[in-house]
Amino acid sequence: MKTEAVILAAGLGTRMKSDVPKVIHPLGGRPMITWTVAASREATGRDPFVVIGPDSEEVKRAAGEGINFIEQKERLGTGHAVLQAASQLRGQCDQVLVVHADLPLLRSETMQRLIDMQERNPGPLTLLVAHSGVSRGFGRILRDAEGRVVGIIEEAHATPEQLEGHELNVGTYCYEADWLWDHLSELPLSPKGEYYLTDLVAMAVKEGGEVAVAMLEDMEEVIGINTREHLAQAETALRRRVNRHWMLAGVSILDPASTYIGPDVQLGKDTVLLPNTHLWGRTVIGEVCHLGPNTIVRDSVIGDRCKVEISVLEEVTLESDVEVGPFAHLRTGTYLGQGVHIGNFGEVKNSTLGAGVKVGHFSYVGDATIGENANIGAGTVTCNFDGERKHRTEIGPGAFIGSDTMLVAPVRVGREAHTGAGAVVTKDVPERGVAVGVPARVIRKVK
Repeated sequence: MKTEAVILAAGLGTRMKSDVPKVIHPLGGRPMITWTVAASREATGRDPFVVIGPDSEEVKRAAGEGINFIEQKERLGTGHAVLQAASQLRGQCDQVLVVHADLPLLRSETMQRLIDMQERNPGPLTLLVAHSGVSRGFGRILRDAEGRVVGIIEEAHATPEQLEGHELNVGTYCYEADWLWDHLSELPLSPKGEYYLTDLVAMAVKEGGEVAVAMLEDMEEVIGINTREHLAQAETALRRRVNRHWMLAGVSILDPASTYIGPDVQLGKDTVLLPNTHLWGRTVIGEVCHLGPNTIVRDSVIGDRCKVEISVLEEVTLESDVEVGPFAHLRTGTYLGQGVHIGNFGEVKNSTLGAGVKVGHFSYVGDATIGENANIGAGTVTCNFDGERKHRTEIGPGAFIGSDTMLVAPVRVGREAHTGAGAVVTKDVPERGVAVGVPARVIRKVK
């Protein structure tokens, strides 16, 4: 059967107390709505239809490509929101999956079970139901003496006896498509002046149709986000989910509660993550690495057997066997060859360091190319900015740069050349030349 997904994302989200639309607040480094879009797309195999309110350009930009947007000009409830999709979907599918954008942790596997249940159901709809003593504001499922579903009562309107029920309606449904479109226009107007999808259950029962139930297995999937507190709860649940996945895949996480791994990060087996490590963006970590504590890595590629301690890496590439930190900062455009060592409080930006290069502590390397096995002494600075433009520094293989050397770019230090401690190099140093002084001058060749 062909199933189309309709995602409801037109709510104002006033309890977030924000000028930012609720469904694009970040969760796990992504806009909230993208989680629901991805899960529904995986469950149905098709791009979803997303119902948005007026003036929702931010939501359109954040939700991603390939989405069919439908505008609900007046916010008249969930039933009215789904009805807006009728003109595009009537006659185009067999079933309709309806989910809310503020349930971002709902898995595609759960959506698929709901779809499969409705395919087997001779009746017009299937509900996703959770069994929990913590209601989180969800309505209660009502059953008759034979145990058949006969209705849904919202928590605010439930009697004390009904509130004791632990079967919760989480607001996710799968409908027989033609039945849905025929009945949406018949929904009664609520006392609040809105049309609710929950009333479709009673309509189906009245007609003698069977209302099926798919039971939810994990309550964390339906952490609905209405406030910043709920958003924090969802972050915690998502972190547990992601960290559990990587531990099962062979990654050691010493303290999962303080380790943050983005959804697009890839990790190799036998890598160890220490507390307060943050891995974000499209970061790829190799095998047998040792990261943290207190380390942040964004959009970077790290090879095998690397060690990064108490450092920040942003859009950089490390080959295997690299050591960084503690307290180092590697910035955009940095490429470190195999076996490079960056000492404590070292900073590297937009530079390529060949295999075996050693950069001492308190050094700054910016806009530079350094040949293999060169040694950069402590306190060395590439003076790359003249107030208007950036200039490059080139250091040849095997060069030895003495502590506190200032390399005033553009400048080139040749292969196996040396600079003395405290030298201010303003002119090129030839291959195997020894430059000392302020300004530095070449006094001899390296023996």
